[in-house]
Amino acid sequence: MAKKLSNIKLEIEEYVKNTNTSELEVLEKLKVFYFNKKVSENLKLYKKGKKKVSDITKDLKISPRKFYAILAAKDIKHIKTKYNLKEKETTLE
Repeated sequence: MAKKLSNIKLEIEEYVKNTNTSELEVLEKLKVFYFNKKVSENLKLYKKGKKKVSDITKDLKISPRKFYAILAAKDIKHIKTKYNLKEKETTLE
């Protein structure tokens, strides 16, 4: 594990030298890249109706308002799905 982390650190340092940016900017770009990747994976499941908004917001650790803003930015309509909730049958004796 330590070797992998040191390799990653060396790669980041090399990238910083080549691009003339700071290490924090590189890390912020990586964070944004992987967040967008997770968002796009979750949006695919959302479009198919396999994942609810509450599950997506828990996975991404964002608020529902922010998720709806992402939907609006990507021109995706909000889907209201009907979940199969089985009604409990009560019998009166």
